Amino acid sequence: MIYHILYPYIDEYSILNVVRYITFRTAYASLTALMLSLLLGPWVIARLRRFQIGQFIQEEVPENHQRKVGTPTMGGVLIVISIFVPTLLWADLTNLYIWVALSSMLLFATVGFIDDYLKVVNRRSLGLRVRQKLILQGLIALAIAGTLIALNHYDLYGNGLSVPFFKRFTPELDLILFGVSTFIPLIIFTLLVLIGSSNAVNLTDGLDGLASGLVIIAASALTVLTYVTAHATFATYLDLIKNTYASELTIFCGAMVGATLGFLWYNTYPAQIFMGDVGSMSLGGAIGTVALLIKQELLLFSIGGIFVLEAVSVIVQVVSYKVWGKRILLMAPIHHHFELLGWKETKVVVRFWILGLIFALFSLTTLKLR
Repeated sequence: MIYHILYPYIDEYSILNVVRYITFRTAYASLTALMLSLLLGPWVIARLRRFQIGQFIQEEVPENHQRKVGTPTMGGVLIVISIFVPTLLWADLTNLYIWVALSSMLLFATVGFIDDYLKVVNRRSLGLRVRQKLILQGLIALAIAGTLIALNHYDLYGNGLSVPFFKRFTPELDLILFGVSTFIPLIIFTLLVLIGSSNAVNLTDGLDGLASGLVIIAASALTVLTYVTAHATFATYLDLIKNTYASELTIFCGAMVGATLGFLWYNTYPAQIFMGDVGSMSLGGAIGTVALLIKQELLLFSIGGIFVLEAVSVIVQVVSYKVWGKRILLMAPIHHHFELLGWKETKVVVRFWILGLIFALFSLTTLKLR
């Protein structure tokens, strides 16, 4: 909104010319999100305590987690608001990519909200059943896939897949049946990316500040990627699939960094608030959607390396127990495994942050290693 209010006057007042620049608006969107998150944090925590919206802890988690019972949850509402408002203020709202990203975030936040609400109402650690959750996430992913196909029809989105380390290899996510484009690979790929990313972040959210810090790292990497993808010079130099429409997503990603950073102020050990599923699912869905829009879906597996590791650890643990009757890890997700090995919670979190940063930096270096 600020962008649309000031833009008509940039020729009249030269000082307003900075509004043209994505870097300027991204910086201010990040700062706005940070300030909103920091200022609204105490109020949100107080309101959640007043309505007795506290965390319920599963019996099978490490014993030291029992002290967290009653800590306000559903704090992801704070993150969502702190991303949504700055994006509306600083982004060009005529850009359809912004609305796709915001809609995805809100839809996944709704699923997370329902899940958290059921936990609070039923006073237990389980909300939606796994099948119910996957169905709802799948419907959202299908809606996003349909939107991407519509954008492709109007030449606003390409269905080529960017493959790390390869300059010219960009396979099309399309399938021709009886002379008609079906986009079946694109639909399947969208389902895998969005359901996978939302659940991976959700599984990682098990220690104070763990998911928040890793989201900040991943969103920061995506901020760089969205900027260079839309920048003609950088995109050509790095042999990326150039997309000028992705430029405004830099503001969305910057707001995600600022909002989550402010939330981490209250979520760091010992946490005063948890993001809950409303936060983890919305952030995971937002990250996955941005990766789809800028054609860096495969690189997302590296950027969110720790998220992938957490999800894989759960899958391996479940399969191992059902097939062989044995558990490979002491407990899944893998962050609990290290806790049971004797690592302090803060040590696990910081070391996972370090690994997450290494994954993100490696991902950015692949842009030139082609």
